[in-house]
This record gives sequence, C-alpha cells and structure tokens, in this order.
Amino acid sequence: MTTNRPKIFGIAGWKNSGKTGLAVRLVTEFTRRGYKISTIKHAHHDFDIDKVGADSFRHREAGAHEVTIVSGTRYAIMHELRGEPEPSFEEILARLAPCDLILIEGYKREPIPKIEARRLEAANRAPLAPQDPHIVAIATDHPVEDSGALTVFDLDDTLAIADFIATTVGLGKPTK
Repeated sequence: MTTNRPKIFGIAGWKNSGKTGLAVRLVTEFTRRGYKISTIKHAHHDFDIDKVGADSFRHREAGAHEVTIVSGTRYAIMHELRGEPEPSFEEILARLAPCDLILIEGYKREPIPKIEARRLEAANRAPLAPQDPHIVAIATDHPVEDSGALTVFDLDDTLAIADFIATTVGLGKPTK
C-alpha cells in the first residue's frame, strides 16, 4: 500500500516557549507564499471548543460520539473519546485533507523534523535538542550556547525559519 504522506514539520518546546506564536506566523507566511497549510495542535489537558448551551454542545452532552457542524464557510467535527485512548499521531494525520504542509505544534516525542522554540519566559528552560535527534534547529529569544551543530534562529525571524522548513521538508511549488 502506498500513501502520499504530506510534508510534516513540528514545533516543539515547553509551555510558554513561543510555539503558538511561531506556528501562527509560519501559517501566515506559508499561506502568503501560496501554500495550503494544515495544523495539528496537541494539548496535554482537557479542552473544549464548543460553547455551553449551543446545539452542538447539547448533542455531545446527550452522548453523541461525533458531532459535525456545517455552514457555508466551515465545518468542524468534534469526536468524543468517551474512555477510548487518545488517537495516535498517524490516525490524526490520516483524517486531514490533502495539503502542502502540516505544521505540528506539540507532539514533541514524534519522530518528525522539528524546530525547538525557546524563550526566557518558558515554564521550563531545559533544552530538548540534546535528547531528540529529530530537532533540526532552534528558534530562541536569547543567546544559546548548547546548540551543537544545529542552526539557531531568532524566534521572530519568520522568513528565515519558513525558508529553512521549506528546504528541510523539500516543499515544492504550491499545489493550488
């Protein structure tokens, strides 16, 4: 069986390390360049994207396994695990529509190429790179002495980071 796996690149780091800000800036930049981008964000805690009292919330509360909301501008599928294990990274990837690049925020243990985000304000400043051979660069807001052979970017240098990611994953011309 052959699968046409999309290009994937991750952003790893501790809480408050700048992962989300970097992800948002990269989505904006790659979209500006004409690429179709999808994202996956891993949360280590319970979360809800639904509003209490909304019809879809009431459907879930009543016990629906999946609730799909559809409009002329977007759709969302909420899947309740109801005691099932968290789906694997590969299962989540399989659910996404085709695109040029999937940016992953979190999933710091997955064997995918990733950049480590570091900020002085992070909850934990222990470097991930020395223990993770899949980290291919560091984006930081402060001087780094433990980078080894890794490329180090200013956390706000979105253009250079986007260029690096495009080269690293072999991102071709946009598929539009």
